[in-house]
Amino acid sequence: QVQLVESGGARVQPGGSLRLSCKGSGLTLEYYAIGWFRQALGKSREFVAAITQNEQTFCMDSVKGRATISRDNEKNRVFLQINNLKPGDTASYFCAASGLFYTTTAENDYPYWGQGTQVSVYS
Repeated sequence: QVQLVESGGARVQPGGSLRLSCKGSGLTLEYYAIGWFRQALGKSREFVAAITQNEQTFCMDSVKGRATISRDNEKNRVFLQINNLKPGDTASYFCAASGLFYTTTAENDYPYWGQGTQVSVYS
């Protein structure tokens, strides 16, 4: 059974940092481009960052300079580190896997999705 499981979400104060983890089960993540998306309450899901199989990365402008996406193939995990968190970062964060060999922001390019982890940023 193919599963992506996110963890690491929490409630943090503005300016804090979080490291989200995406673990693959039944799926070897090193063979997939992995994307992180987020969905705030009442809003559409949006792309955050992605990493290719050869570790090329791409982040959306709102997190650029604050977010780092990385992978640990031995642990079959992909991480999203976000620093200087802002209230606007509050959302459920999802990881997704794509068989394409480039970073893509399109949800339809990712056939495998996790269930999400909640990040809440407020004082």
